[in-house]
Amino acid sequence: MTLVWVEGLVSRNPVQRRGLFLGVLAQRAAVRHGSVLLTLDHDLDVLPQAGRRITVNELAYHVGDLAGRLAAAGLRAGDHLVVYKRPNFDSWILGTAAARVGAVPVMLSPALDAPTVAALMRRLGRPRLLTDAAKLQLLAGEDLDTLAESVITVADLAGLEDSPGIRPVFTGLDEPAMITHTSGTTGLPKLVVHTARTMRTRLRPQLFMLGVMPRRETVAISIPFVHSRLFAAMALVLTKGMPTLLVNDQSPDAVAKFFVKNRPGLIEALPNSFLAWEELVDDPRRPFASVKYFSSTFDAIHPRTVRRLLDSSRRRAPQFFQIYGQSEVGPAVGRPYYRRHAREMDGRCVGFALPGSARVRVVSQNDAPVGEDNPGFIEVRWDGIAKTYLGEQDRYDENVHDGWWRTGDVGYRTRAGCLHMLDREIDTIPGVGSVLEIEDAVLDRLTELVELAVVPGPDATAVPIVCTRDDQPVDPDRWRQATTDYPQLTAPVHLPLAQLPRTATLKTRRVELSRILHDKLQEQS
Repeated sequence: MTLVWVEGLVSRNPVQRRGLFLGVLAQRAAVRHGSVLLTLDHDLDVLPQAGRRITVNELAYHVGDLAGRLAAAGLRAGDHLVVYKRPNFDSWILGTAAARVGAVPVMLSPALDAPTVAALMRRLGRPRLLTDAAKLQLLAGEDLDTLAESVITVADLAGLEDSPGIRPVFTGLDEPAMITHTSGTTGLPKLVVHTARTMRTRLRPQLFMLGVMPRRETVAISIPFVHSRLFAAMALVLTKGMPTLLVNDQSPDAVAKFFVKNRPGLIEALPNSFLAWEELVDDPRRPFASVKYFSSTFDAIHPRTVRRLLDSSRRRAPQFFQIYGQSEVGPAVGRPYYRRHAREMDGRCVGFALPGSARVRVVSQNDAPVGEDNPGFIEVRWDGIAKTYLGEQDRYDENVHDGWWRTGDVGYRTRAGCLHMLDREIDTIPGVGSVLEIEDAVLDRLTELVELAVVPGPDATAVPIVCTRDDQPVDPDRWRQATTDYPQLTAPVHLPLAQLPRTATLKTRRVELSRILHDKLQEQS
């Protein structure tokens, strides 16, 4: 492969260095780390000949190549380009290529259904759409002529090979640079607008943590390829020149084979991915033996999962690092867990302020002092908070209080300064205490459970929805023994794991689950 570099490889403008400019990220990394390898467990849809082992040099070439193809397809600086295709790492490549053109990539999860995608495109005001044949068929019932300025397919890009390269376009530090969306746990997702400044700010605490690692590790990343966290993770590994494994097939057996072959030293994955991988702890292939660091964000992670993963490592003093944050905020607080501490782990203790990170406060809901029995609103303040919700400034402004961003979670701080996140505000059940704390405890006691969600039932009762290994029924005696501390729980309702409503990041959609429960109970009455 001949690498063709276009002008603008390295900016000498100090203002630009204060932002994360996606369009030149790979090329800047290639200057110092060009031979570092990215290993995929899948082929790229848009570049099927690229193979599954790609150097940073080759990655930089592919970004420039696809930027030229997108420009030839009509993409221009200032356009919104919706990337909506099947899950694949080429979504990240296409997003950064669009940014190189000066367009704003709008990364939509392939898990979204057609009506949701159509609603988000209306909010964007006739963006350009980049998709594939399967998603185009899914959108067949929508009026794409009205919704989109133009439609570019993966096949279209294949026919534009050898398009001329283009110079990168740098947007302003505080101008929209990328748009992702919220999980949509309570309805239609919101479109979160990120800027070069906010994206760069979010890297500060993580760059510090990577900087204190005694040696460079191979990093395995198992995060949706359109999520803002994936863009941050890629910026980190490219900047630090860390060999990277990119996971698409999250099934336990596929993950085991991939990790045994490539032996990561650090894994970042979704909490529910780690939960699903618990069964690999006893796998004779020992897929986690090489792992020194586990890392997770997005959602609460259960102490049982942390303990089992740490026990599966054969490295000296392995760590599980938990980060608390959200799409609008980035990383807010975090903390490591070690084997010797994990036995007493409190899953509600989500961490302490990180070096270079956000300020966090907890505000009373009722003017009474905030504490474990009177949790308050968790709020965050720093320059890493997303710029706005596109087309919904009022909804964005509702979360801002005297310059502080209200996360929607409730909790308290201990005297030692640890932030305890008890629940999402919308998920609290009066008289129940922390739903997440109950779930942590019961999952600890019943290893046959692979997921547990306590949701409001009739008359605001607390109904546990249980998913079990191999969908086997829960033994009533074991359930009673495990829940004796929680008399507020009703009898459990069993649901196959495959039927559990989830977001693209595998969070349980509790509002939807509560609705399913009500429908199920009405059918039985």
